[in-house]
Amino acid sequence: MRIYIGNLKYSVTDDQLQAMFSDFGEVASADVIKDKFSGQSKGFGFVEMPNQAEAEQAIDALNDSLQDGRKLIVNEARPRTERPPRR
Repeated sequence: MRIYIGNLKYSVTDDQLQAMFSDFGEVASADVIKDKFSGQSKGFGFVEMPNQAEAEQAIDALNDSLQDGRKLIVNEARPRTERPPRR
């Protein structure tokens, strides 16, 4: 299951995000999304967990929890939608 994590502190790394979720089970990948020009975190990321039950447990435990003084938003990631090109 692909999991969205929002309201992350800008200093959170991929490894820290993986550690946060590894308490609940196997983590296939953890990626903090960064601006392609500056390399600065955008404050959200995605975690991929292969086991559905472990992923749901992680979502239940971490959604609305405080991490570094910020209330996390954690839920199942929605499929990416096509957007019209920017002008």
